[in-house]
Amino acid sequence: MSAPLTTSVDAPIATRRPPARTFWARALRHRSFVLGGALSLLVLASALLSLVWTPWSPYEIDIASKLRPPSAAHWLGTDSFGRDIVSLLLAGARSTILVGIIAVSIGLTFGVCLGLIASAKRGWTEEIIMRFSDFTFAFPAVLSAIMLAAVVGPGMVTSIIAIGIFQIPTLTRLTRGSANAIWAREFVLAARASGKGKFRITIEHVLPNILSILIVQVTIQFALAILAEAALSYLGLGTQPPQPSWGRMLNDAQTLLFQSPMLAVYPGAAIAIAVLGLNLLGDGLRDLLDPRLARER
Repeated sequence: MSAPLTTSVDAPIATRRPPARTFWARALRHRSFVLGGALSLLVLASALLSLVWTPWSPYEIDIASKLRPPSAAHWLGTDSFGRDIVSLLLAGARSTILVGIIAVSIGLTFGVCLGLIASAKRGWTEEIIMRFSDFTFAFPAVLSAIMLAAVVGPGMVTSIIAIGIFQIPTLTRLTRGSANAIWAREFVLAARASGKGKFRITIEHVLPNILSILIVQVTIQFALAILAEAALSYLGLGTQPPQPSWGRMLNDAQTLLFQSPMLAVYPGAAIAIAVLGLNLLGDGLRDLLDPRLARER
């Protein structure tokens, strides 16, 4: 009689990942990744720069200097309150990134946890979580912000909560679908046969194998969060004066489109650059982290 077949599942799964040097070599040849990373770093650098320096104070009002054209003193001119446009754009990047990071973190934390629980438990637990996700998905960020503003008032916290709640169902669905595919793999079945519990399997085998998918999705959700923050600030539900915001700048410029159209172009271009950069970065990461696409390149 032949010896029984034994499978070691206590050792971590050896996933074939390209060395860091090989990954960065391929990444630097990927146009979408390079362009998206450059644009994203530009926005991030602008936000960090605003913490220590701006040409003028973004909170300083000088009515005598309102609607000035670009000059050596004000590189992009001034708005209707005499505030420096460059300073407002730099400070607005800080507000936008802050809202995006916190909102996406909320969605990622709750979405991934709920998705993993639904995939591991199945049955009524999965059904309840997914129906709750469908119910939450029915309330877009703008509608949630309107309801929250009616209770606690508009502000940055309101926009963060509204955008964060809107992120949860998308990440829950993605996590649950990706985790279900991993649960059907042979190494997970071997882990279950060896007596490992669902929680341990989820942490040691399922989550590491869906991280690349989540990383790509986070960049997309970040771009959506920036758009949502700009929309809420434009509607007066997000960041409130005197705190600068790209959406608030668009709101202030809408009555001056014929007199000073560039007041709307500058924040609109900033939003477009941030969203485009994150989308290109996500597209590049998808190509680089997907083993099938990596082999083709």
